[in-house]
Amino acid sequence: MIVRDFNEIITKERDRVVSDAQWSSVRMLLADDGMGFSFHITFLEPGSEHTFEYKNHFESVYCMQGTGSITDLATGETHYIKPGVMYALDKHDRHILRAEEELVMACCFNPPVTGTEVHREDGSYAIADDLETA
Repeated sequence: MIVRDFNEIITKERDRVVSDAQWSSVRMLLADDGMGFSFHITFLEPGSEHTFEYKNHFESVYCMQGTGSITDLATGETHYIKPGVMYALDKHDRHILRAEEELVMACCFNPPVTGTEVHREDGSYAIADDLETA
């Protein structure tokens, strides 16, 4: 059984917290936990806009707090995000995520991330085997 406390991670396990000026992500479960997915609590700053395309991962996201939108760049379709809304990037969808207010999201990635990934220029993460060359 794995039990982790969010507050302990952000104060004592800083290697599980990844951030830049517009977002931060607390990695509650990672690849080395052996669950087959990773689980993160991610915070997006109000007014921020992010273009992502997880070419090597599937992601599902549940909004816990805040408002924003997600635009599918293949179709141009935009969906409003508010607490209770979930979206899943089942086709490695290239998208723009916009935060009107601070967004607090629960995210799952498959395959799981290792915790060392950073977004590449194209908005994706390298797969674990490619991290040395990313």
